[in-house]
Amino acid sequence: MSKNKRAELIGKSLPLFYRNGFHATGMDLVAKETGVSKTSIYKHFRSKEELILAVLRLRDENFRNWLFRRMESLADTPEGQLLAMFDALEEWFLEDSFQGCMFIKASAEFQRKDNAINSQAYEHKRLLLDHLEALALRAGQPDALRLARELLILKEGAIVIAAMSHSERSAKDAKEVARRLLLAL
Repeated sequence: MSKNKRAELIGKSLPLFYRNGFHATGMDLVAKETGVSKTSIYKHFRSKEELILAVLRLRDENFRNWLFRRMESLADTPEGQLLAMFDALEEWFLEDSFQGCMFIKASAEFQRKDNAINSQAYEHKRLLLDHLEALALRAGQPDALRLARELLILKEGAIVIAAMSHSERSAKDAKEVARRLLLAL
């Protein structure tokens, strides 16, 4: 399998794991849905865990690139971009394919602190936190890290509520709380 075929396998596996979950998606289903034999899959991934890690890395890159670009296109200032994150989330929540956060799901299925999948899921959140902190610093917030942590908590809570309620309303609610946080600091 070439590098392009490997990338194609990862790309085709992502929606399977997102839709069905990690434990519920067996390698037989991956082979069937991607059209790649299990033998070929195992030539590139020694285990299902390695494939999951590759899928999570792709999802992280895609999601962060999308979110950060959306925030920048919706607002010109760092403060505006912090709030625009919730507008971008609302757009995502309205998509037919929205089924919550793949990283929250991964962490829920692989809960042990020393599990590589759990660590990879947390790394996504850490990278988001870094970006929010950088924006808060550029906005002149006196305690940028604290604000970034609070905004990340709002973001994650909005995602969970949107997935459970099947409504985009939590993005609006979280944005209003974020606005108050920005004014309070």
